[in-house]
Amino acid sequence: MGHAAELLGVRQGFLRSLDAAKLLTPQRSAGGHRRYSRYQLRIAARAHELVAAGTPLEAACRIIILEDQLAEARRINTELAQKPDN
Repeated sequence: MGHAAELLGVRQGFLRSLDAAKLLTPQRSAGGHRRYSRYQLRIAARAHELVAAGTPLEAACRIIILEDQLAEARRINTELAQKPDN
């Protein structure tokens, strides 16, 4: 977790708060250390950006979830638009 916090320029407590808010669920090493994927690091960076701008953590989490859902919906729409008509 320390390395992830250092990469993002945040405190370890911030990453713990994202875990507690259920925004991120990092994998655990055999020794119990949190391990974050690149995707989770991008999410954490976005959360930090929103919180640093004054958005409460709970609202930041909701915004990120909605942004992710919108991106997925756009991906599906693009995929469907590219399918030939049957």
